[in-house]
Amino acid sequence: MKSMTPPMFAARSLWSAALFSLFAGAGLAQAQGTAYVSNQEGGISIIDLAKMQVTGEYAVGGKVPRGLGVTDDGKTLVVAVRETGDVALIDTASGKILKRVKIGKNPEFVRVRGDMAFVSFEPTSKLGPPPKPGAEKKEEKKDGGKEGGHGHDDDDDKEPAQVAVVDLKAGKVVRNIVGGPETEGIEFSPDGKSLVVTNEADNTLTLHDIKSGKLVKKVDVEKYGARPRGIKLSPDGKTYIATLEFGNNFLVLDDKLTPIKTVATGQTPYGVAFDRKGERLYVATARAQALEVFDAKTFAKIKDVPLAAERCWHFTFTPDEKQILVACGRSNQLVVVDAEKLEVTARIEDKKLPWGVVTWPRAMGSLDQP
Repeated sequence: MKSMTPPMFAARSLWSAALFSLFAGAGLAQAQGTAYVSNQEGGISIIDLAKMQVTGEYAVGGKVPRGLGVTDDGKTLVVAVRETGDVALIDTASGKILKRVKIGKNPEFVRVRGDMAFVSFEPTSKLGPPPKPGAEKKEEKKDGGKEGGHGHDDDDDKEPAQVAVVDLKAGKVVRNIVGGPETEGIEFSPDGKSLVVTNEADNTLTLHDIKSGKLVKKVDVEKYGARPRGIKLSPDGKTYIATLEFGNNFLVLDDKLTPIKTVATGQTPYGVAFDRKGERLYVATARAQALEVFDAKTFAKIKDVPLAAERCWHFTFTPDEKQILVACGRSNQLVVVDAEKLEVTARIEDKKLPWGVVTWPRAMGSLDQP
């Protein structure tokens, strides 16, 4: 006599298979995560990394959102909003703004660490694109000043930029750390007790004690190249990399911020990041329209990845480390690069002037890292 599965058990088997398929799909999407993109002419685009599609947008209640970061639990997005001079704390589940924290004029770069956010702001900066090499003091009007706060005053009028230290639980600024004119990138020391910032206008890197705000060290980088912008510490905590936009190179420094060497790049390097293992270094070169890849130990060039897109400043790996998303503002798109083959595989339209990109779960990138 043949053994037959009773109809009730067959139905249960089919239902179980359907549930398994549903949860497996949800698990895949969750594992691949979400990317958040700040748009200078819009809000925050939400990208489903399983589909590589924009699925929604969070409003920020003001124009020109730029720097952004995600809290450790992934529940809150911290966004610097230029027009309102504050950061918007956005609930990632609902998209609602939980709180606005007043920062100061021209908030730009954001780093989140634990319950604190560090936000650079530039009191004397004016709207406008970065000046061309050799014309730093001539404010440009190109593109109607939409590049996001890099016009320049005369040196006598420059006021030091600052980094606001925000207590995210209390929802308020607890202290301001005074940097140099036009503070740009922010990085932490290996022990997490100090802050390293790049100061574009006076060509310096400065090291500050986070608890007191005291200036600990100042490094003049002008002889290596003008306009330091990106700054990143290697995963082993032994090496800093600072991109020098008008030097068309990056500066390698040790863990005490002592310069070691410069390495040539394409035109106007900005965003910089290591991979998670610290084996490779990635640099976005805006005018060269490329993502340049180097050996992170020898700094030998591995490959230039042509992006064929304009104003590619910031980028991030996906959480599974298989792809890299590069925000290319003037081309209104995110360029997707295969992290192993180092080839462009897709382009995601984002027609509101994308500035920066981060992911949840956190991944290595020019703005954020795990």
